[in-house]
Amino acid sequence: MFKGLRTVIYPVPDMDKGKAWYSEAFGVAPYFDQPFYAGFAIGGFELGLIPDGEPGVSGSRAYWGVENIEQDLARVVALGATITHPIQDVGEGIKVAEVSDPFGNMLGLIENPVFDPTAVR
Repeated sequence: MFKGLRTVIYPVPDMDKGKAWYSEAFGVAPYFDQPFYAGFAIGGFELGLIPDGEPGVSGSRAYWGVENIEQDLARVVALGATITHPIQDVGEGIKVAEVSDPFGNMLGLIENPVFDPTAVR
Protein backbone atom coordinates (compact mmCIF):
# COMPACT_ATOMS: atom_id res chain seq x y z
CA MET A 1 0.00 0.00 0.00
CA PHE A 2 1.44 3.35 -1.00
CA LYS A 3 1.71 5.85 1.82
CA GLY A 4 2.34 8.98 -0.26
CA LEU A 5 5.35 11.06 -1.21
CA ARG A 6 8.27 10.49 1.12
CA THR A 7 11.53 11.36 -0.60
CA VAL A 8 12.76 13.29 -3.60
CA ILE A 9 16.39 12.62 -4.53
CA TYR A 10 18.56 15.06 -6.43
CA PRO A 11 22.03 14.19 -7.74
CA VAL A 12 24.73 16.82 -7.20
CA PRO A 13 28.27 16.78 -8.59
CA ASP A 14 29.73 18.16 -5.32
CA MET A 15 28.11 17.01 -2.05
CA ASP A 16 29.57 19.82 0.05
CA LYS A 17 28.27 22.50 -2.33
CA GLY A 18 24.94 20.68 -2.65
CA LYS A 19 24.47 20.40 1.13
CA ALA A 20 25.39 24.06 1.58
CA TRP A 21 22.99 25.25 -1.12
CA TYR A 22 20.02 23.14 0.01
CA SER A 23 20.68 23.98 3.67
CA GLU A 24 20.48 27.66 2.76
CA ALA A 25 17.53 27.26 0.38
CA PHE A 26 15.38 25.27 2.82
CA GLY A 27 16.76 26.71 6.07
CA VAL A 28 17.62 23.33 7.58
CA ALA A 29 20.74 21.18 7.92
CA PRO A 30 20.73 17.52 6.87
CA TYR A 31 19.51 15.13 9.56
CA PHE A 32 21.45 12.31 7.84
CA ASP A 33 24.84 13.20 6.43
CA GLN A 34 27.10 10.58 4.87
CA PRO A 35 29.42 10.74 1.84
CA PHE A 36 26.93 8.63 -0.17
CA TYR A 37 23.71 10.43 0.87
CA ALA A 38 22.46 13.51 2.68
CA GLY A 39 18.85 13.66 3.87
CA PHE A 40 16.92 16.79 4.83
CA ALA A 41 13.63 16.54 6.77
CA ILE A 42 11.32 19.17 5.27
CA GLY A 43 7.68 19.49 6.17
CA GLY A 44 7.12 15.78 6.68
CA PHE A 45 9.05 14.78 3.55
CA GLU A 46 12.66 14.06 2.73
CA LEU A 47 14.88 15.78 0.23
CA GLY A 48 17.87 13.55 -0.49
CA LEU A 49 21.16 14.38 -2.19
CA ILE A 50 23.38 11.80 -3.84
CA PRO A 51 26.90 12.42 -5.17
CA ASP A 52 26.48 10.45 -8.36
CA GLY A 53 24.02 10.38 -11.18
CA GLU A 54 23.25 13.11 -13.64
CA PRO A 55 21.23 16.18 -12.67
CA GLY A 56 18.45 16.99 -15.04
CA VAL A 57 15.15 18.73 -15.54
CA SER A 58 13.43 16.28 -17.90
CA GLY A 59 12.49 13.59 -15.38
CA SER A 60 10.01 13.52 -12.54
CA ARG A 61 8.58 16.73 -11.17
CA ALA A 62 8.49 17.39 -7.44
CA TYR A 63 6.88 20.52 -6.05
CA TRP A 64 7.73 21.82 -2.59
CA GLY A 65 5.03 23.76 -0.76
CA VAL A 66 5.72 27.38 0.12
CA GLU A 67 3.73 30.05 1.94
CA ASN A 68 4.60 32.94 -0.39
CA ILE A 69 5.78 31.87 -3.84
CA GLU A 70 6.97 35.34 -4.87
CA GLN A 71 9.26 35.65 -1.84
CA ASP A 72 10.54 32.08 -1.95
CA LEU A 73 11.18 32.19 -5.69
CA ALA A 74 13.17 35.41 -5.29
CA ARG A 75 15.13 33.86 -2.40
CA VAL A 76 16.23 30.71 -4.28
CA VAL A 77 17.09 32.76 -7.37
CA ALA A 78 19.28 34.97 -5.17
CA LEU A 79 20.99 31.75 -4.03
CA GLY A 80 21.86 30.81 -7.63
CA ALA A 81 18.77 29.03 -9.01
CA THR A 82 17.56 29.89 -12.52
CA ILE A 83 13.88 30.36 -13.32
CA THR A 84 12.78 27.82 -15.93
CA HIS A 85 9.02 28.41 -15.59
CA PRO A 86 7.92 31.68 -13.97
CA ILE A 87 5.07 31.90 -11.49
CA GLN A 88 1.80 30.81 -13.01
CA ASP A 89 -1.64 31.01 -11.40
CA VAL A 90 -3.25 27.66 -12.22
CA GLY A 91 -6.61 28.47 -10.63
CA GLU A 92 -8.28 28.57 -7.22
CA GLY A 93 -5.39 30.62 -5.81
CA ILE A 94 -2.81 27.93 -6.58
CA LYS A 95 0.48 29.20 -7.98
CA VAL A 96 3.41 27.19 -9.31
CA ALA A 97 6.92 27.95 -10.54
CA GLU A 98 10.00 25.93 -11.48
CA VAL A 99 13.69 26.67 -11.16
CA SER A 100 16.84 24.84 -12.07
CA ASP A 101 19.10 24.53 -9.04
CA PRO A 102 22.81 25.37 -9.45
CA PHE A 103 23.44 21.69 -10.24
CA GLY A 104 20.85 21.32 -13.04
CA ASN A 105 17.97 19.70 -11.13
CA MET A 106 14.40 20.97 -11.44
CA LEU A 107 12.98 22.32 -8.20
CA GLY A 108 9.25 23.01 -8.23
CA LEU A 109 7.54 25.48 -5.89
CA ILE A 110 3.82 25.46 -5.17
CA GLU A 111 1.68 27.83 -3.13
CA ASN A 112 -1.59 25.98 -2.60
CA PRO A 113 -4.07 27.47 -0.13
CA VAL A 114 -6.62 24.79 -1.08
CA PHE A 115 -4.60 21.66 -0.18
CA ASP A 116 -4.77 20.46 3.43
CA PRO A 117 -1.95 17.95 4.03
CA THR A 118 -3.56 16.82 7.29
CA ALA A 119 -6.85 15.84 5.66
CA VAL A 120 -7.51 12.11 5.56
CA ARG A 121 -9.37 10.93 2.48
